[in-house]
Amino acid sequence: MVLVETSGDRRLDVPIWEIGGQGVFVKEVQAAVLDGRADLAVHSAKDLTSLQAPGLVIAAVPERGDPRDALVGSTLAGLGPGAAVATGSVRRRAQLAWLRPDLTFTSLRGNIGTRLEKVPPGGAVVVAAAALDRLGLLERASEVLDGSVMLPQVGQGSLAVECREGDPGVLQVASAIDHGPSRVALECERGFLARLGGGCDLPVGAYARCDGDAVEVEGMLASGDGRVMLRSRRQGTVGTLGGAGAASGAARGRDAAAIGAALAEDLLASGGEDLLAG
Repeated sequence: MVLVETSGDRRLDVPIWEIGGQGVFVKEVQAAVLDGRADLAVHSAKDLTSLQAPGLVIAAVPERGDPRDALVGSTLAGLGPGAAVATGSVRRRAQLAWLRPDLTFTSLRGNIGTRLEKVPPGGAVVVAAAALDRLGLLERASEVLDGSVMLPQVGQGSLAVECREGDPGVLQVASAIDHGPSRVALECERGFLARLGGGCDLPVGAYARCDGDAVEVEGMLASGDGRVMLRSRRQGTVGTLGGAGAASGAARGRDAAAIGAALAEDLLASGGEDLLAG
């Protein structure tokens, strides 16, 4: 095991979007693989940027955990007028503000244990349900929010295992834990995010489901204050499961990314361009 402390781990007093947003938890870990200190890197897929780091490939996506967000401290309906919600995510803040304009928000950083200690009086904190589940703390959730209420972050609930490009031995080993439907869903969501632009710092969410060759994905783009909320849904198909090996998997990934990109185009055409320009 090669333990790496990232800039996101060190700078707990600064909101994620102020120190670089996506990527602050992965760059130093990726460097350890690129310079040969490690053969594999394990990331929360939601921490990856939409563009693949040069010299690395996603070797495996294990079966996805719960992609949803959870409230700890109170249910959404149980929050009184003006109640405080602690979150470090602009995506979570915008969607909650859209649903409940009366809520107030405070920043939240740190690991799950630290976050659970910071529930505001009469309020709630928002965390990933998968994080609670993996730590055996799911019973702490007051409510797990359905996707119709809050769309998750791209890749939430998924792990992404990276290795060096052109490292067939490691790729073969990692393929044993690759879960096809979870990889297709992740590629679709990453295609959505990539089309919106790697530098997009607006609230964005997406969730894709794969059933055989059929893919359905829903996406969201909002203003920072949550007053404008764009949501849309797309369906499509990916290359057949009858193909063989890595070539077939790559083709399915490209098809999935194209479906996600088409969904992003839908949102851009329905007002997203104006949001990005603003």
